Amino acid sequence: MSSPFSRRSFLTAAAVAGAAAAAGSALSGCSSGPPAGTATWSMWSDSPQEQQVWTDFGAYVRREMRVRSLSTLTPASGYPTKLDLQLVSGTASLVTALNGWLIPTYAARGAHRPLDDLIAADPDFDTGDFYPDSRSISSFAGRTYAVGFDVAPTVLYYNRTLLEKNGIAPPSPTEPMSWDTFRGLARELSGPEGQYGFTCAPAIDDLVSWIYSAGGNVMNRAADRSILGDAEAMEAIDFVTGLFVKDRVTPPIANLVTENALANFLQGNVAFMQNGPWQVVNVRKASFDWDIVPFPAGPAGSKPRVSGSSFAIPAGVGDDQLGLAWRLLKTLTSTGALNIYARAGRNNPARLSASTAFAPPPANLGIVRRILDRRAGKLAGGHPFDVTTNWNQVRQLLGQDLPRAFLGQVGAKEAVAGLTPRLNVLMRQNQDAVRQASAKS
Repeated sequence: MSSPFSRRSFLTAAAVAGAAAAAGSALSGCSSGPPAGTATWSMWSDSPQEQQVWTDFGAYVRREMRVRSLSTLTPASGYPTKLDLQLVSGTASLVTALNGWLIPTYAARGAHRPLDDLIAADPDFDTGDFYPDSRSISSFAGRTYAVGFDVAPTVLYYNRTLLEKNGIAPPSPTEPMSWDTFRGLARELSGPEGQYGFTCAPAIDDLVSWIYSAGGNVMNRAADRSILGDAEAMEAIDFVTGLFVKDRVTPPIANLVTENALANFLQGNVAFMQNGPWQVVNVRKASFDWDIVPFPAGPAGSKPRVSGSSFAIPAGVGDDQLGLAWRLLKTLTSTGALNIYARAGRNNPARLSASTAFAPPPANLGIVRRILDRRAGKLAGGHPFDVTTNWNQVRQLLGQDLPRAFLGQVGAKEAVAGLTPRLNVLMRQNQDAVRQASAKS
């Protein structure tokens, strides 16, 4: 999920949501619309293939719970805005999907309820069946605010047909390429006119995997100061923007707003694409052979961001509906539901018991589970996607000037230097939000 709402609307909604929570959950989680007893849930969806997955989820809910299932599907770009409005107006579903980077935001506001009491009272619910990364992503300030349905690291897709056409052997399925090797291949494969070596989004969400692999981060460990200008992070930013500006191995950027790495890759003339297994369901329609390999290894190794998504219960869901909401959340994150999710190639499921249902293609899909397995040696774990309670504002700020570095309009060092004072203000605001949320718990 991507594409956030405006800073002004975000702040307005946050203020209203906070006031609503403080008023004692006066708002209902589902105050009007469907009849009582309906299992309502919301999700983002951007393609017919994704919509089919959620249709199958709805059928599964009806069969398992023997109640009516009503899903609200929204394009990913508009999902956070719509959810915010539904939360403050009391029309949110009983269960709402949340991208992991938004969980601290909603938890700190009090917009979603902690689930620890429900989990403790339910002996049938096994938290040990979920990947540790998924449990971490779903928690904030020591409390569980959601239950995961997917978790995965960023990987590197490659166009096997294009590599074979150019006489280049596929990369190792288990050993990450070095940055130098990757850059050399990207340059070599960008030779013919209209053929490119690499594509990624000119945004922090993609850039951050390179930063982690260089040993850097957006913020320091205390999350109270930006370290984007430190040498490690700058090495990564220079490397990636250099692929665009100096090496020119990427498709030309016609418009920063509409630039789409997946669309570029599906054209069939791009050798490598940085993306997550969540795009498998869409890449399966490619007209060429393809596969995935580990993310390239920088000075600190191969450390792609590990992301995930979860289901949560809005704080406004009343006691009379809480039992139904918890049953629904458990059903949507059950092994049976995640088997549907994984078989469709939607993403790597958050449950270990459903992980084998995520089947090829791609042929090297097992590398995803290997990266998530903390016992798998040097590939293990990737890097958790470190976010703040105001990460949407951080993303928006970094989306203002940093993308210009991908166009060569401004140097990366200059762009980061200009952004850092405002980043530090957001980091301090994050610390205030964390302290206030911790004091309430």
